[in-house]
Amino acid sequence: MKFLNATALSVLLATSALTTDLHAQELTMAVSAQSAGQLDPHVSTRTEDKIVFGMVFNGLVRFAPGSMSGEDIEPDLAESWETSEDGLVWTFHLRQGVQFHGGYGEMTAADVVYSLTRAADPDRSGVSSDYTQFASVEALDDFTVRITLAEGIPSLLGVVANYHGGNIVSARAAEEMGENFHTNPIGTGPFAFDELAEGQFVRLVANPDYFRGAPEIDAITIRYISSASARDLAFQTGELDMIAGTREDRWVTNMTETGEAVVDVFEPGELRTLHINAAMPPFDDIRVRQAVAHAVNREELVAFMGASVARANEAPVPDGYLGHNADVSFLAYDPERARELLAEAGYPDGITVPVAITERASLFAPMQVLQAQLAAAGINVELEVMEHSAWHAAIRDDVSSMVLYGAARFPVADTYLTQFYHSDSIVNTPTAVTNFSHCDVADDQIVQARSEADMDTQMALWADAQQAIVDEVCSIPLFELLQVFARSPDVDLGYELEGSLSLGPVITEQSTLAE
Repeated sequence: MKFLNATALSVLLATSALTTDLHAQELTMAVSAQSAGQLDPHVSTRTEDKIVFGMVFNGLVRFAPGSMSGEDIEPDLAESWETSEDGLVWTFHLRQGVQFHGGYGEMTAADVVYSLTRAADPDRSGVSSDYTQFASVEALDDFTVRITLAEGIPSLLGVVANYHGGNIVSARAAEEMGENFHTNPIGTGPFAFDELAEGQFVRLVANPDYFRGAPEIDAITIRYISSASARDLAFQTGELDMIAGTREDRWVTNMTETGEAVVDVFEPGELRTLHINAAMPPFDDIRVRQAVAHAVNREELVAFMGASVARANEAPVPDGYLGHNADVSFLAYDPERARELLAEAGYPDGITVPVAITERASLFAPMQVLQAQLAAAGINVELEVMEHSAWHAAIRDDVSSMVLYGAARFPVADTYLTQFYHSDSIVNTPTAVTNFSHCDVADDQIVQARSEADMDTQMALWADAQQAIVDEVCSIPLFELLQVFARSPDVDLGYELEGSLSLGPVITEQSTLAE
């Protein structure tokens, strides 16, 4: 395993033609990023890292390749499991003989206990809020794990699946490496980490000991190319086998019409939401927040992005998630009413507010459309455009009056509502997640729904929570943006791609690359 600096990278590239096995199948892809984040599934939730996690790690259970539906969860590191009648005690029986990469030995119950305990620790994890109801995780023997919950949760299998904190790491590797584990991940997946060239690429190699069988593809290089035009050109010249596409209708059409690419448009739809910071004047006045809501034209936003990649959504929980409220009542587009509300709030001449925004096109482009819409109603937005990682840090420091954010999570309402709207998740606090609006009006419903045994009552609580959030104008849900990738016809994923919580096409042991 190597971490390459720029000098070492230049030497590698200069000599690679002499050292590459001519018979090896190597797939090269590019994602929209300047660099890797932290290659630790319990720490990073960045889009560009998730696709790496999907190939390097396993969970106790997994979403079947090509699916993100809870109905398609199947055994992964656990061969079987059972639960108590009250749903509070879960016992998992592990596969035997599963090996960690890099000679770190056999995966056992001790690694599972370590991983889930680590994922639940806010000092070591970026996803600890998903595990607040875990009372204990115990190894009953080397290949049996018992999880006991303090209260029931909507989907225990979802938080032990191959997604975020559910990914199982080598306890020995994580402890021995410490902070270096973030750039030297050790898992059990079909591909093992090999090299990281900061700002350039990460390289994975096939795991010949993978418990489902050795991969057909020998190595994967994931390049970090933030420029969409540069990615497109490299793909068109055959330098890349797969790329993250531009999530716009015209890009999908143009790439499809070439006849030289397979374009995958797939779930999840990342919900683009304009979060309004109610702790920051003038948005501490609900009339000003209502004015923003009336100034937004969702239909125009969807038309701008294109119907093949975007769909409108007025609810705080994405469409297709268990608990999504399709009947939420919301404030309709009415710029004249927006001006009236501003005047009632003491701003007859309108307002001017600074807003931080990433340079990444999938958020920056719709923010420009929103900027024009809001200006027409007397709400003048001064954009501070930032590099993506710097923007993430800034919005978590609570510096922006509004935050346009896009996210997909495990498809159950509890996850989305907890992370974005429960008061425990308010940014710049000890328990912060992504509550950018300082919303606290639905705490009771969110908590009650989490452990509610009756499905109808649970659904009603989730619906009430979403309506309360909309009524308080904590945020303005706008539209959902689907995932878009293009690949060479020579790349066969080995499965039908309908959805991916890794936010990209995951290469598995069954994927092939035609020679």
